[in-house]
Amino acid sequence: MPKRRLQRLLAVLLLALAAGGAQAGLFDDEEARKQIADMKADAAAGQKAIDERMGRLDERMGRLDSALKDRAVDLAQLIDGLRQDVMKLRGQIEVLRNQVETMERRQKDLYVDLDTRLRRLDQAFQEKVASPEREAQKEKEAYEAALNQFKIGNYQASVAALQTFVVNYPNSQLVPAAQYWIGNAHYATRDYQVAIATQQKVVASWPDNPKAPDAMLNIASAQAELGDQKSARETLRVLMQKYPTSPAAQEAKQRLQKR
Repeated sequence: MPKRRLQRLLAVLLLALAAGGAQAGLFDDEEARKQIADMKADAAAGQKAIDERMGRLDERMGRLDSALKDRAVDLAQLIDGLRQDVMKLRGQIEVLRNQVETMERRQKDLYVDLDTRLRRLDQAFQEKVASPEREAQKEKEAYEAALNQFKIGNYQASVAALQTFVVNYPNSQLVPAAQYWIGNAHYATRDYQVAIATQQKVVASWPDNPKAPDAMLNIASAQAELGDQKSARETLRVLMQKYPTSPAAQEAKQRLQKR
């Protein structure tokens, strides 16, 4: 029943009840009962319609509430899934950050190591290129230090120092002289056989060196000390033949004249 009609019926009923006996003369009992019955029927129908609408509304609200609950559960599950994904991503990001930091440290260490090595190589190269004079000075100082041991009478120390010089500077022009002084040091310690062998090496290895004739003179002296006068005279004669203009040849001539 339309809402407005229901409202009119209710208004008529209220007026009828309020008027009481004053309205009794206008309607007879039968007509009043009929109208009242109609009004009750209309009221009941209106109430039923309202109840049905309210029922449908409740049903719709129930379905809506259920749907909202389902949506809320789905949304909660979605949010929980997203939260877990975010946590996984954060963990992966943390792992990647650590890996990047480790790689950066390794690269830094590698760079420092390479830089250090390059600096050392460059320094060594610069020293090698720029220090021929320094090396020559070190070579000269080593030779003179060894020879000074001979000069002050430390013959064993002199032999050791001169042999070390020969090992450290095998291409030095001072090697023949070092070998010669090694022979002289052995002669000074009365080790004549070793002195002869050492000086023979000078003559054989460096025959054109200024120390070669002196080495032969030292050989003759060692032979004489051993009592081998014949070998000593032969060495002096060979010395005079091979190096006639050398001071050692003049000394050899004088020794031969005295024998």
